[in-house]
This record gives sequence, C-alpha cells and structure tokens, in this order.
Amino acid sequence: MNYFWLRRGERNLSWSRTEFMLLSLLWCGTFPYSCQPDQSQQCKIIPGSGFLPVLEKKGNITLGGLFSLHDMVVEPSLSFMSKPPPTQCTRFNFRTFRWMQTMRFAIEEINRDGKLLPNITLGYKIYDSCSSPHQALKAAMELMGSEKGAGDEEGETQGKSTCRGTVPAVIGDGGSTQSLVVARFLGVFYVPQVSYFSSCACLSNKTEFPAFLRTMPSDFFQVNALVQLVKHFGWTWVGVIAGDDAYGRGGANIFANEITKLGACVALHEIIPKNRAHAVISSVVSKIRSSGARVILVFAVEQDAAALFDQALRDGLTGIQWLASEAWSTAAILSTPKKYHHVLQGSMGFAIRRAHIPGLKEFLLRLHPSSPDALEDPFLKPFWEEVFQCSLHLQAEGQNHNVGSKPPCSGAEKLGNLTNIYSDVSQLRISYNVYKAVYAIAHSLKAMRSCVKEKGSVSLQACPDTDSTQPWQLLHYIKQVDYLNSFGDEIKFDKNGDPAAMYDLINWQLKNGEMEFFTVGKFDETATAAKQKLKIQEQDIVWNGNQTEVPMSVCSSICPPGTRKAIRPNFPICCHDCVVCTAGEISNQTDAVECVRCLPEFWSNVDRTACIPKQVEFLSFNDTMGIILMTISLIGSICTCVVVFIFSCHRTTPIVKANNSELSFLLLFSLALCFLCSLAFIGRPSEWSCMLRHTAFSITFVLCISCVLGKTIVVLMAFKATLPGRNVMKWFGPGQQKTIITICTLVQVIICTVWLAVAPPTPQQQMPHESAIIILLCDEGSPIAFGLVLGYIGLLACLCLLLAFLARKLPDNFNEARLITFSMLIFCAVWAAFVPAYLTSPGKYSIVTEVFAILASSYGLLGCIFAPKCYIILLRPEKNTRKHLMSKVVIDKF
Repeated sequence: MNYFWLRRGERNLSWSRTEFMLLSLLWCGTFPYSCQPDQSQQCKIIPGSGFLPVLEKKGNITLGGLFSLHDMVVEPSLSFMSKPPPTQCTRFNFRTFRWMQTMRFAIEEINRDGKLLPNITLGYKIYDSCSSPHQALKAAMELMGSEKGAGDEEGETQGKSTCRGTVPAVIGDGGSTQSLVVARFLGVFYVPQVSYFSSCACLSNKTEFPAFLRTMPSDFFQVNALVQLVKHFGWTWVGVIAGDDAYGRGGANIFANEITKLGACVALHEIIPKNRAHAVISSVVSKIRSSGARVILVFAVEQDAAALFDQALRDGLTGIQWLASEAWSTAAILSTPKKYHHVLQGSMGFAIRRAHIPGLKEFLLRLHPSSPDALEDPFLKPFWEEVFQCSLHLQAEGQNHNVGSKPPCSGAEKLGNLTNIYSDVSQLRISYNVYKAVYAIAHSLKAMRSCVKEKGSVSLQACPDTDSTQPWQLLHYIKQVDYLNSFGDEIKFDKNGDPAAMYDLINWQLKNGEMEFFTVGKFDETATAAKQKLKIQEQDIVWNGNQTEVPMSVCSSICPPGTRKAIRPNFPICCHDCVVCTAGEISNQTDAVECVRCLPEFWSNVDRTACIPKQVEFLSFNDTMGIILMTISLIGSICTCVVVFIFSCHRTTPIVKANNSELSFLLLFSLALCFLCSLAFIGRPSEWSCMLRHTAFSITFVLCISCVLGKTIVVLMAFKATLPGRNVMKWFGPGQQKTIITICTLVQVIICTVWLAVAPPTPQQQMPHESAIIILLCDEGSPIAFGLVLGYIGLLACLCLLLAFLARKLPDNFNEARLITFSMLIFCAVWAAFVPAYLTSPGKYSIVTEVFAILASSYGLLGCIFAPKCYIILLRPEKNTRKHLMSKVVIDKF
C-alpha cells in the first residue's frame, strides 16, 4: 500500500471513501502479498461478492467497454441489517445501446478484415455503467481484475483463479462524471482510457488524468464555438442552464466566463438537479420567464434537458430560442416525441461531425434473441423487451402474463420492422466516435507490434514484449497515433489527449410533422483565422416559432444612432438606458458607449446623428428686429429731413433766426447722420462695416453734441452780453462757434484715426459650445479706444447738460436752454443705461442695444429741441413774430 500512497501523493489525487475502499479491495486482490504477508500469495475472491453483467467475447487482446445502457439506478432502501440487494438499473437507453453495438461492429470488422492486426483477434468485455459514477467505478474495477486469468480455460477451478488485469485499454465511459471517476482509477495503473462522449474540459488535465484520451472534443472548444455563435448574432443577454454534473457545470461555467469577456451578460445561471424535482425545475422555468432572455443555452445531458423541457411544457413556456450543447443537439429522445416540437422547433447547437459507416445498419438489425450470441448477451433481453414491450421470460416458460405486465414475445418480432433511435443511422456522430476509438487502439496495437528491434541499438530496450501487452506501453503508442481513416478524417490526439475540434451547426426544423436536423454551418477550430472558424448559412436557418428573422436577446433594447448607453445602477453591464445625446454631441452608430462632441463650428442635427454647420447669426435686414430698427432709423431720418424742410421754408421767421439757423441746420444734418449711421450696425459684419459703424457713430454723435453745446453757449453768452459793460459776444460769434464745433469734432476724429490705425474693429465669430449658432459680431479691437470714444461723447454731453442747466431760467420766450436740458437728460439716461445693457446682452442683442441707444438719444434730441419750434411755426404762427420774441413775458409752455 505504501507504493499506492506515494503515487497518489505525487499527483494529488483525491478519492471518496467508497472509491478508496473499492480500490483497496482491488489492490489486495492484485497484490495479495501486500495485504496478507503471512498467508500464501494467492488471490481470494470474497464468497458471494457477485459480479456485474458483462458482454464478453474472447480474443488475443481484450478491450474493455463502458456504456451507460440505463439512465438511472434505483437507490435501494438500506437497513444495514442484511446484505444489500443487487443494483437495479432502469430506463433503457436505445441510443447508448447503438453505441455499444458500434464497438462490437468495429472490433468484428477489424477481425474480419485481418489487414490491420494480422494473426490477432480482438475481444471485448463490455459493462453497463447505468449513468452512475459508482456503477462505472465498479465496472472499471472488474475490468482490471477477473475471476479467471487471461489464459485460463473453462475447466479450471476457482482455486486457481487470479485477479490480475485482463484488458490493456478501456473504451468509455460516455458521461463526463463517470469518466472522471474511472480516469482517476485507471490513471493509477496507466491503463489507457479512450472516451467517445466525455467532453468535460477538466479531463484535459494530464497531471490528474495521465491515461485519459478521447475522440470527443473538449468542452473548451464547444464553448468557444457557442461563444462565437452568440457573438455572431449579437445576443448580449443569454441564460445558462446546466446539468448537475461535471459536464454541465464545467461547460456552463466556461461559457459564462467567455461571453462575459465579450461584453455580453449572463441573464441567469441555474442548475437542473439530478433528482429532477418538479418544484426545483419549475422554479428554474419561472426564472427563465422573468429574466427576459430569449436565448437560453442548456448545457446538460439529454436526460436532464428532457426534464427541463417537460416542465417548460407544463408551465407553458414558449418563445425561447434554445441553444443545445453537444450532448443533446441531435438527441432523438427529444426530437422524436411530438410534444417537444412546439418548444424545440428552431433550436440550434453544435454536434460533432457525422459519418456513414457502411454495414453498421445491417449489423444492428441482425440482433435477435434466437441468435447464437444471444445467450451470452445480458443486455439483449432488456433491450428486446423494452423495444417491443413484450416479455422473453414468459415466452420461454410459456406462462400467462398478469394484468399490467408485458405480454410474451411471439418470436416474430423483427428490428427491421421498426423505426426508432436504435436503428436510425442518419446521425452517426457519437457512434462514429466509438468507431474511431476502437480503430485508434487498433492502430496503436499495430504500431506497438511493428516496433523493430535492432541489435546494438538503444531501441532494443524500447520495443515492448508483444507476447504480453502492458497498458502503460500501449498508452505511449495511443498518444502517437496519427492516420487518415477510411472517411478521410485525420485521427490523432494533442498533448492533452484531445482530438481536433470540428463541429456541425445543427438547426432543428419541422418538415411534414417530423423534426429533422439540418446542418446550417460549421465550426473548425483548426482554422488559422478567427473569422474562418465559424461559417453560417443564415438563409437556411429557421428560428423558434418558425421565424426567419434573428431573435433579439438583450437586456435593454439597442440604442439607435443619436443616443448613448447609460448603465443602470446595480444592474449588469448589458442592462442600460438609451440617453439622447446632449445638444452639440452626436452618435452615428448603434449602441454607442459615448457621444462625440462636434467641432466648434458645427452643431448636432435634430436626430443627434450628424454634425452640421452652425447657423450664423447676426442682426440682419431680414430679421424682425432688424426690420424694426431699420424702419425706426429711416423714420427718424425722414423726420429730420422734414424739420430741415420746415426750417428752410421759414428761415426768415424770427423763431428760426433767433435760434441761430446755421447751428440748427448743422445740428439737423448731424442728427440725420446719427439716424443713418445706425443702419451700419445692421447686416453681416465685414471689415469695412465694422470700422464704419463705430467711427461713423462716434464722429456724428460728437458733431451733434458739439452743435448742441455751441447752441447752449450762444444762449448763455447772449444773456450775459446784455449786462452793462460786457462785450462777450465778440468771442462767441459765428466763426468762434464753428471753431468750437470743429475742435470738439476733430478730437473725436483723432481718437478714431488712432483707433483704426492701431487696433481697428474686425469681424469676429463667437462659437459658444452650448449654442447651435455662430454669432457674427464686430470686435472693438481696442476696448480702451472704444471706451475713450464713449467717454468723450459722455464728457461733451455732461458739459452740455451742465451749461443748459445753468441757462434754464434765463428770460426769453424762446429759451432753448430748457429744451436742451431735457434733451441732454434723455441722452445721458439712455447712454447710462446702455453700458450695463450692452455688457450683459448676448449675441446680436448687444448690437440691438447699441442701435436702440443711438436711435433713442437721436429721437430725444430731435424731439426736445425741434418739435416745439415746429409746433410754433406750423400751428401757432401768431407767436412767430419779433414782437412776441422781444416780449418779457415768460411763456410757460416753452
């Protein structure tokens, strides 16, 4: 036992209590001297221990076989007061029985041909593992030990029997859970095990399973194919249902991890219990319905999948696109019953490549209880009774059957008259794996026996003894197998004992009321380019519900262009809300992670799908505001011209002559220019218009204020000159007034000239990020120069206001000082309000504010100074006389 524990410690193998007890019995039977040092070194079979049913055929070399011919083991009720009853297996599996017969067929074919292994006959010992790990381990132990020696004849007594191994290799088991147990056991003795259906990725671990190989690709490759399928159709919200075994749990976990790396999400991850309790499975179905996932992967063996679909039928679950793992992608027990058609129609899954094996169908149909081999076949009787629903036992004894029991078989039953899973050879996939496994071992035996011994070379010690085939030697040659079989497929194993992964994509379609498997694509793991691995003929696919459009399975709907994905708090990454891109940002693809901001001169369109040039905004002649201001400006100019016309017609009247007609006409001219210069602020800004609008405005306003100032000084000095001894008017004659106006205006001209020379106003585009418009403005160029211009106008206005205020009470029927005072008050108020309004007005409204200030102050001057005079001239001509002008009576109206 010390040797065993050393080997176990080296590979860190773990054993259950049952496995350890069974292995200990085997060890003591194989090496009795290690367990019974004080007795004769002879194997002793425990009396009454019994053996499992076995289908056996003698040969020079005997291959072991493990097949789950039954789906369940009836758990006995143990009282621990008596010997446990024999194990009872139930639910005979026709599909697995076909696999077993394929192994027999391949061995008989090799023996009959004689070319591959001349002068050697292969035999077999086949056990039923009953889909149970415990039963599979018991069968493996019986393969490793026998009541008879390898060369014993029938006449030998039990006292001469031995327990040494009789099989150099084992084919099986099918289920990954069973193979895990068997592989641990056989790996201790380096007995090669070639599985035909175990796909668990965990079995690729050569440290833990050194003697395990398989003709079934690893689940790692199957999962890779399924992940590529999910990626191809854009499914991001996928449910995963796994069987409660190594195959289901292992494959489902790998799948969940891989699709997460792609950015997809697992909507639910549930387990189908092995006891298949209705309450638990019903809870799984309820979670499928509430998850919202329309694509569900069922990674389970066909029996577990059938339990799930039965419950789905009871609960009325429909509209699900089922993805099948390889274990049930072509399972006849699911495709044949019509009750599943409504649920599984359109299902898809990957299946290993199929082949047509010539002669297999005839071999399968020749089985009959009356054949010579039937007496030695313990599995033929339960198969025959199950397939024909009759009793061979009652037929043999001629007994009457009881009510509820099976009737006796008539002897006229023939397999050729039936169409069932056993005789259906249209989907030989796993059967083909069994066929390849037998031939792989046969080729390794041929290679081992073909080893050439050369004297004087190292190879003398390398070649095995062909008279005694040792499992560990055969394992070396199986790993080196590399050949093309009769179907053109290359048979070899990689370093993990796995074959090349090539799958057919199967689509379940209803044709004439029957479910048929259609190949709609292929997956080749050996392809170099990733895009070449998966090839799909989408036009041939029929989806669940007999639909031709690809079903959508997403947690959230696809975000259209113009929106972006916003992750929901406390939800998987695939669950999101579609948020419309903010103004100025776009997304031109579906499911955009973020929106892209447009360049400064562009803005997003209404749909937020493209950047378009921003709308250019300026105070246009076509705008409502521009039209209003232009109209007001022209009306002001016309009014000014009317006043000029009135004054020209009445220039000889006292009221015109008394108010310095030359200054009046010059003031009216400057007012007309003030009204017209406001038009320069309307229209698309250009270099010339920007320079013109500010300079024209500043110069015309200074000219206007200078004229008002001159009139104020004249009024004030005229009354001062009436005092005795003063001759002031000689300093304020017409020439001097013109000089004052010229000097005041010239100062503003100089300021404007320097402004235009140093930093002239230029057109400017304002492109605010949060606005859909480009604002065209005139940049002042020099804020200091602009401030000096306005400051100088303000200085003159304040000076004029002060002088007019001082002269407001001078006696004169036509005292202009009072009128000038009112006009300057309006002027100063308008421009005092203009400064903050201008600074705070956005875009073109700052221009509107400036134009409004120009027009308001111009109308103030025109109305306050000239309106009363026009009133006298036109409506009160009796007051437009010299007598009235020289009167000392103050007329309050003026």
